[in-house]
Amino acid sequence: MSNIAVLGTQWGDEGKGKLTDLLTPAFDIVARFQGGHNAGHTVYVKGQKIILHLIPSGILHPNKLCLIGNGLVINPQAFLDEKATLEKIGVQIGDNLAISTNAHMILPYHTQVESLREENSRRKIGTTSRGIGPAYVDKVGRQGIKAGDLLNLSVLRDKIELNVEEKNIYLGYHGRALLDAQKVFDEYVEYASLLRDHIKDVSFLLHQEIKAGKSVLFEGAQGALLDIDHGTYPYVTSSNSTVGGICSGLGIGADKIDEVWGVVKAYTTRVGKGPFPTEALDEWGEYLRKQGQEFGATTGRPRRCGWFDTVLMEYSCRLNGVKKILLTKSDVLDGLKEIKVCIGYEYKGARLPSFPLESWILDEAKPVYKTVKGWHQKVSGSREFSELPQEFRDYLHLIEDLLEAEVALISTGVDRSETILREDVLRGLIDLDKVKAEL
Repeated sequence: MSNIAVLGTQWGDEGKGKLTDLLTPAFDIVARFQGGHNAGHTVYVKGQKIILHLIPSGILHPNKLCLIGNGLVINPQAFLDEKATLEKIGVQIGDNLAISTNAHMILPYHTQVESLREENSRRKIGTTSRGIGPAYVDKVGRQGIKAGDLLNLSVLRDKIELNVEEKNIYLGYHGRALLDAQKVFDEYVEYASLLRDHIKDVSFLLHQEIKAGKSVLFEGAQGALLDIDHGTYPYVTSSNSTVGGICSGLGIGADKIDEVWGVVKAYTTRVGKGPFPTEALDEWGEYLRKQGQEFGATTGRPRRCGWFDTVLMEYSCRLNGVKKILLTKSDVLDGLKEIKVCIGYEYKGARLPSFPLESWILDEAKPVYKTVKGWHQKVSGSREFSELPQEFRDYLHLIEDLLEAEVALISTGVDRSETILREDVLRGLIDLDKVKAEL
């Protein structure tokens, strides 16, 4: 069995949770490699809505090893709350869930610093203010606190005291209440006792499991255009959400990644601030938001909505080596008379050759659209590719031609069973008959 990466290719919220959940039965291990509890994966099981933030979606399936890599930053209370919620609905969690000893912790001062910075900044990023960014700042600044530090309380105390002392200078300057290092330490001592059994050398564990012939599904969070290096900087997340983040965020070699599959929404959305060339600021943007229930799984914030952008997607596919596309939210476009597809950008009267890396260019780039016919027959409810409206199939072929990638899976609704497979390789991994029988 190959090791497959399932990555978001837009600005996140593409539906990776459902697809990871569908694919999990065919793999032994599900491993997440970046982000924090600012990411939200929504999965519907027998009509029940389950939102996961830190724990890989594979946890919903028995006998699967789920790994949280060193590329994540972890709020211990958020992890424990999520674990408790899962256990309440009958999910068994024990030694099937591991946290990397090198994963960094989010501490109380991280959320306070982030809120303060966002509040006082002249340029709002639109973060979730959950301490993700400041935790990564401390990691890069070589003063972070790792999960492994919870296993040595003297080391933990020293690090907390040093960090609290420094952060209090910043908080005090802005007239905010100061932190008590002892209280922070006592809180994290409690977390240490609750997390101890999950903290392991994930890099070594993963290497050993792959060497033994186990297969891995690498679960991405957020999307390629939010990557700290390759996204629409500075309106990005603080980690590498592109394929390279798998190696650095799990401690494995590139040779362990056999294929990269890109999850793509049939239109485009983003949350927070930042450039968005195909954003529909008219009634169509509102229509897409309502039809697609486009509200953040983590924050509940309304998502900005717009038309499918092949310029953005070509860039994302190139960054990640995507050849197979898993298309979601196709049913949201049901009933539209016409649908726009962005096929290029113009900047100062000239056509751009590729997706621009400069934010000031992207701010002013004008989308060039191709308008295609919509479809009257609903995509939702279709179970076979042959049942899909011809206009929808034409839409797919246009996307495939422009991206030079094939649409291998089509999601026609939120539930597991609302899925159409176009490739034999996927039919070998996803047993839709079994999925439907479970309903």
